[in-house]
Amino acid sequence: MPATPRTRSFTRLIGAAGLLLASGAVTFTATEARAEASELRVAKQPGLSYLPAVIAEKLGLVEKHARGAGLSDLKVNWTRLTSGGASNDALLSGNVDMVISGGPNMLILWAKTNGEVKGIVTTGALPMLLVTSNPNVKSVKDFTEADRIAVPTIRVGTQPVVLGLAVEKELGISALEKYNAMQVAMGHPDALIAVQNKTSGVTAHFSQPPFQNMALKTPGIHAVLNSFDVVGGGLTNGMVYGTTKFRDANPKIVRAFVEGIKEAVDLIGKDKRAAAEIYLDVTKEKLTVDELVAILNEPNMLFTAAPQNLLKAAQYFNRAGIIKQNPKDWKEFFFPEVHDLPGS
Repeated sequence: MPATPRTRSFTRLIGAAGLLLASGAVTFTATEARAEASELRVAKQPGLSYLPAVIAEKLGLVEKHARGAGLSDLKVNWTRLTSGGASNDALLSGNVDMVISGGPNMLILWAKTNGEVKGIVTTGALPMLLVTSNPNVKSVKDFTEADRIAVPTIRVGTQPVVLGLAVEKELGISALEKYNAMQVAMGHPDALIAVQNKTSGVTAHFSQPPFQNMALKTPGIHAVLNSFDVVGGGLTNGMVYGTTKFRDANPKIVRAFVEGIKEAVDLIGKDKRAAAEIYLDVTKEKLTVDELVAILNEPNMLFTAAPQNLLKAAQYFNRAGIIKQNPKDWKEFFFPEVHDLPGS
């Protein structure tokens, strides 16, 4: 077919574009050609271990760092969920872009997706107390089939990891199923009420601040163990994680989130009263500012962007047959944005 004036013009246009690209006069990258998301959807949970995220939400720190990276219109939507299981479901279903939950909950998804879900940044590794209203329970060995231990996520959550490590040490790993059967899934606010009022058969609550502090003010409730003693330090019970797909498509948003959390951690270190005021303003929990400041000043209240003892948790999951992977380095399940931090 003979060329028409229109086809000859189109051919000349394509040829000119090719010359410009070849000469370097026009260049672009895949990142520049693809705009990042205008909305970030984050699922959060209740608990003081997430304090840096609460501060970041209240002060708009993610949006602040996004603007600094040239993303002027980013909108961050925060949705509250009460368990790691529900948060993980929301992430896998695509209903949220990031999840704030306990570190071991991330490990389950990391293993399940063969690395398609990884950690972005952590928020805290606070002491977790196993408290009970059963006067006969003085140690983990004293629990019986009649006891019910409330945890946010049964078997694979942060508190069950500590419980499992304690059971493994005291009774051997073969005893785990007995203690898994005692666990009932319940968010911290509801679990606090249940153990205080002895409702729903709940006799114990593996908690975290400030709920464990509130529980111990109730007559007849005492602590059985402390996570710091079991793990040998802090275990990340507050962190942010997401999918490789989202992170690769939105590197500036992910970096802005990391920097926002780091700024919030710095604020807590410099001004605990301001941090307490922000937390109570957002959560409406039944504590005074003075009471919360006192909690923040307790020993081992570790707020940090660096993961703590998650490698131990992952290797425990492997020994317990919960995941098939047996990682040798915590960086295997975290994105590079925090690889420069002193994690474990």
